Amino acid sequence: MSVDEFEDLRPLLFSIAYRILGSVGEAEDAVQETWIRYHASETRPVSLKSFLCAIVTRVSIDVLRSARVRRETYVGHWLPEPLLTDDASAPYADPERTAELADSVSMAALLVLERLSPEQRAVFVLHDVFGFPFREIAGVVGRSEATCRQLATRARRHMDEERPRFDVDRKEREELAGRFFGALVDGDVDGLRELLAADVEVYGDGGGKAPQWMRVVVGVDNVARMLGGLGQRFAGAGVSAEPHEVNGQPGAVIRDADGKVINVLALDVVGGRIQVIRSVINPDMLRHVGPVADAWELMRQHRS
Repeated sequence: MSVDEFEDLRPLLFSIAYRILGSVGEAEDAVQETWIRYHASETRPVSLKSFLCAIVTRVSIDVLRSARVRRETYVGHWLPEPLLTDDASAPYADPERTAELADSVSMAALLVLERLSPEQRAVFVLHDVFGFPFREIAGVVGRSEATCRQLATRARRHMDEERPRFDVDRKEREELAGRFFGALVDGDVDGLRELLAADVEVYGDGGGKAPQWMRVVVGVDNVARMLGGLGQRFAGAGVSAEPHEVNGQPGAVIRDADGKVINVLALDVVGGRIQVIRSVINPDMLRHVGPVADAWELMRQHRS
C-alpha cells in the first residue's frame, strides 16, 4: 500500500475512530496506529478499505475502554473534542458531507454514544452510519453476525430515544446562531433572551484546567444573564466569535484579541430556539483548532 492510498482512506478512518472515541487526538492516534499495524502485518487484503477500517475500529475499542475509566474521574462535565466540520481542508474532514453523517457526529449524538458499551458503539457506527454489512462487522468485534444485529438494534433504540431532533433548515439555524453570537459578544441580555428556549441548558468543559461551570446552568433568564454578563465583562477586550459548523451544528470559535482560541461553542437548535449550549474550554481539547489562549489570565485581566 502506498502512502497516497492510505491518505485517501484517512478521512474515513478518522471519521470512524472519532465517532467511537469522541476525541480528535485519540482518533488521530488510532489512525496512526492503524498505519503501523498494517505495515507490521504480512496480510495483503482483497479490500484494503475493509481491512483498514477493521484495524482502526479494533484500536479504537481498546482505547475507548481505557478512556472510559479516565472519564469517570474527569473534573466537571466531559464533552467531546469539538470538530470544525465546515473545514473541508482539514485532514479529519468527513469523507461525505451528508445530513446523516452530520447528525451522527453532533455532540448530542456522541454523548448518547458514550453511554453505550464499546462493542455497541462500534457496531452502530460501522453499520448505521457507514453502512458496513454485519458479516464484516462480526469479524471486527469478534462476535457472531446475529449478536452484532442485536447490538445494533439495542444501540439504535437507545439513540432514537435519547438523541434530540434538530431543526432541519440549515440557513435558519445559521441565521439564529449569528444573532446569538452577536448578542453574546455585545453582552445583550435581552437579545439573548429572545433566542433561547425556556428550558435552555449550558454545559461547560474545562477539565479542571480552565474556568468552567461546574454545574449545568438552566433556564432562559439564568443563561441570558450569565452569557450577557460575560459579554459585558469582556467588552473592549477584542474577544470575537468566529462562526463555524461545529460537529455538524451551528457554533463558533471564541478568540482573544491575538486570535488565540479561548473556547469553542456548539449549539443545539430545536423549535427555532437554542436548546443546549456546550462550551469546550479545556486547552488540551482545543489544540487541534489553533494556538490556545490562557483563559485564566484573560479572566484575571478583565475582572468584573
